[in-house]
Amino acid sequence: MSRFADLRAQLRPGAYAAAATVFLMAIAGCSSTTATSRPSSEGQQRADSAVETPRERSRRDYPEIETDESGFTITEQLRISGEARADYQAALQVLRQERYEQGIAMLLDITEIAPEITAPYIGLGIAYGRKGDLEAAEKALLQALALAPDHPIAHNEIGIVFRMTGRFEEARASYEQALAVHPGFHYARRNLGVLCDLYLADLGCALEHYEAYLQAVAEDPEVAIWVADIRNRIGP
Repeated sequence: MSRFADLRAQLRPGAYAAAATVFLMAIAGCSSTTATSRPSSEGQQRADSAVETPRERSRRDYPEIETDESGFTITEQLRISGEARADYQAALQVLRQERYEQGIAMLLDITEIAPEITAPYIGLGIAYGRKGDLEAAEKALLQALALAPDHPIAHNEIGIVFRMTGRFEEARASYEQALAVHPGFHYARRNLGVLCDLYLADLGCALEHYEAYLQAVAEDPEVAIWVADIRNRIGP
């Protein structure tokens, strides 16, 4: 679904604020051979033909991870009806237009049809976060992690919720878990750098992760300025 990442924005020398951007996560691959036909809860068919343990799913269902300067995409390989996949793509489009109430309602419908798919829960976490409902955001992201404990996007997103609710050590652990799963997830590196810099006063940690981020995203003059600032503060 989407990414909801902390980005430091310089307001004046020495003062910064958090902002957010979005990136996409895809659901792709195995369409179900039987389509969902009725919207009633009793008559709905599950998108997956078999129930798998969260650990099995976290290891097997995210083989395709792509990272570049414009986004970080995990392709979630699951059996899902074409209708549910189309509904999910429509919900993404609504969320891109910042119509969060409508997007949330659409994603909730998808979780009813296919409750074993992580992407809608991550999308809900992002949308609730944008609306300022951090309790609902955390609940949705915890549901995603219950389904896939190793999901790097879910760890990154809930790290942001923890940071926004003042749980800085939990935020750090979540960003570090995202990076343990996928070290190339440069958005989590930037988020961890921001956390260490502004909230934990751990300049060594901030410098390490800013520099690692710049190795992946060379054209980010803001972060280059932050690195120079930290080096000046640390001294020779």
